[in-house]
Amino acid sequence: MARPIWTGTLSFGLLNVPVSLMSGERKVDLQFRMLDSRDKKPIRFERVNADTGEEVPWKDIVKAYEYDKGSYVVLEESDIKSAAPESHETVEVETFVDASQIDPRYYEKPYLLVPGKKAEKGYVLLRETLRSTGKVGIARVVVRTREYLCAVMPNEDALVLMILRYPQELVDPEEHKLPTGSLSDYRISSKETAMAEQLIESMSGEWKPDDYHDEFRERLQTLLTKRIKSKGGTTTVEDEPAPREDAATNVVDFMSLLQKSLDAKKRTPAKKSAAVSKVVKKAKPAKKAAKATKSASKATKATKATKKTAAKRAPTRKAG
Repeated sequence: MARPIWTGTLSFGLLNVPVSLMSGERKVDLQFRMLDSRDKKPIRFERVNADTGEEVPWKDIVKAYEYDKGSYVVLEESDIKSAAPESHETVEVETFVDASQIDPRYYEKPYLLVPGKKAEKGYVLLRETLRSTGKVGIARVVVRTREYLCAVMPNEDALVLMILRYPQELVDPEEHKLPTGSLSDYRISSKETAMAEQLIESMSGEWKPDDYHDEFRERLQTLLTKRIKSKGGTTTVEDEPAPREDAATNVVDFMSLLQKSLDAKKRTPAKKSAAVSKVVKKAKPAKKAAKATKSASKATKATKATKKTAAKRAPTRKAG
């Protein structure tokens, strides 16, 4: 059974739902090693000093930022730690927005939020309310030493936590020379438009992700399997022991907490952070945006809650 990357609570208003953060993607890339063609021995990459050619031990390696060609400023580990956000175990929803307001370019990586034991009521309450209102929750979460902006949204029986890109990570289309103006500016006739629409209609169908496969990888895998069998090669996989479930959570009075949250919001309206506002404002409303993002993790189902364990490194990006 997969282990959680992070465990904590999903918080909206005064309600807190114990959850585990599970990866919503599966890496299927084939990993290759480089060998010396003469004797088929692995090639080792060493950390060497560019001037002396001598190997440098890890303890003597420091991080530096190249601010100009050949000019560096050195950062100590204490500098990096001081800039890192304080670790906390809460996915704290700051605001709720219409799913269609978020430009699909902001969506980066999916995770699954799995409820803790006896925490199903709050989980289902949020999931179905988001579904019926067409809203997504904009939140922040700290995983390892980095803070991420994220969106919490329903997908089938799951609550999906989608890591969002920050506005400064996106390239503004205006930086490129793109065709603007109307169809007539490009001498596109109504007949050409009608024919294009007819072609698109004839090629239209239902989105079925299971119909698509990485054919290149499958052909390589078939080739590798044949090579392994021809040489009598075998592989073994050791199963990891399944973690136990989280401890039982306390039963809470949801009606009371919801009412208190509503009263608190009436007195002090929620303030949107600059990053959250930019993500929503820069996005062009599109009815298809919500539908496009709904299928991001359709192939994955929510699994049972697992024991609180040390955080496991999540793939980074483009995959954090």
